[in-house]
Amino acid sequence: MRLLSNLLGGFVQNGSLRLTDANGRVHVFGAGRPGPAVAVRLHDPRLHLSLFANPELRAGEAYMDGTLTFEDGSGVGDLMRLFSLNRAGLRGHASQRPLRRLSRALRRRHQANPIGAAAANARHHYDLSTDLYRLFLDDGLNYSCAVFADPERDTLEDAQRRKLVRATAKLRLKPGMTVAEIGSGWGSFAIHIAKATGARVVAINVSPEQIRIARESAAEAGVSDLVEFRELDYRALEGRFDRVVSVGMMEHVGIGNYDAYFRKIRGLLAEDGYAFVHCIGRRGPPGSTGPFIRKYIFPGAYAPSLSEVFAATERTGLWVADMEVLRLHYAHTLRHWRERFAANRERAAALYDERFCRMWEYYLAAVEVGFLNGSQMVFQLLLSTKVDAVPILRDFMVDEARVGYGATAAAD
Repeated sequence: MRLLSNLLGGFVQNGSLRLTDANGRVHVFGAGRPGPAVAVRLHDPRLHLSLFANPELRAGEAYMDGTLTFEDGSGVGDLMRLFSLNRAGLRGHASQRPLRRLSRALRRRHQANPIGAAAANARHHYDLSTDLYRLFLDDGLNYSCAVFADPERDTLEDAQRRKLVRATAKLRLKPGMTVAEIGSGWGSFAIHIAKATGARVVAINVSPEQIRIARESAAEAGVSDLVEFRELDYRALEGRFDRVVSVGMMEHVGIGNYDAYFRKIRGLLAEDGYAFVHCIGRRGPPGSTGPFIRKYIFPGAYAPSLSEVFAATERTGLWVADMEVLRLHYAHTLRHWRERFAANRERAAALYDERFCRMWEYYLAAVEVGFLNGSQMVFQLLLSTKVDAVPILRDFMVDEARVGYGATAAAD
């Protein structure tokens, strides 16, 4: 326990942590300091060393296994907030530096996504029961950052609808134009594009479960003649399209594959076409995916730094015709997901089990604070091969979005 106490003593500079170790002894760190107050109890003496060696991974695993529990009304969200406010102190501790160096050294291996591995990594997460996702996503099953006009008043459905309308407005589509969607999720964006614009969409995905649901949803929406869903890796897609769209897909490409990803986008674009890319990114320099998320939630995933993204667009000869950064929108999105999951926790446990629920709670809380107090954000790019493929003023996006909002309101 001495090593863990030394680590936590330097770590907790904001807020406080009361830890009851596996022998029943109480240790207090940061007593009286402003910030979240967290009380945890350890039930396995092996945690005294494993938490010291790799706190980011082992704390999540201990919570999943029930060997780390919370007391006095605190919970996993409070622990994540405490961690996010003291992140620099933890990473600066001498014991954590070798772990960080090792993580950086292995990051290409951790985030490699050759064709076979990419499909397996995607199915690890996205082929879970769709009934699980219905417990916390909006009615369109949008599993990416929503856009909030008023975070205190907007429903999740309002914010996700706004995301789709704003993204579609950036595309300037007309009936008969063609769109390739790389990574289609459960199909909501492709279906919205077809209904709102009359464009024809080829949407690809490597998750059979998502493809099945997307086809059913397209039929219900009456756009099966305009949207084709294919189970296909993006590297195997062929053809030329007026637009290429990619929402929440680039995070799964892998850091060694950005050039290939952007070359594929370039190769799919018609002469006057352009692409829309929506991706989680990081404010700071290149890094690595957290060990808990990498192991249990999104194997092979990585949120790139902007320097990595723009270096790849430069090498592949693409114009970055527009860029928008969404900062706190994902934090608000995740708050809704976390609250909805908590409200439906018993149903989630019936689908899986208690350990799975604790894993999901830890994931949602950790990612939420990453967007609230960390360096995570979302960026949207418009990319083209021609300098004049995208209008020279951004006004068209606002004008198109207003029309889209009006059409959506009328449909409701």
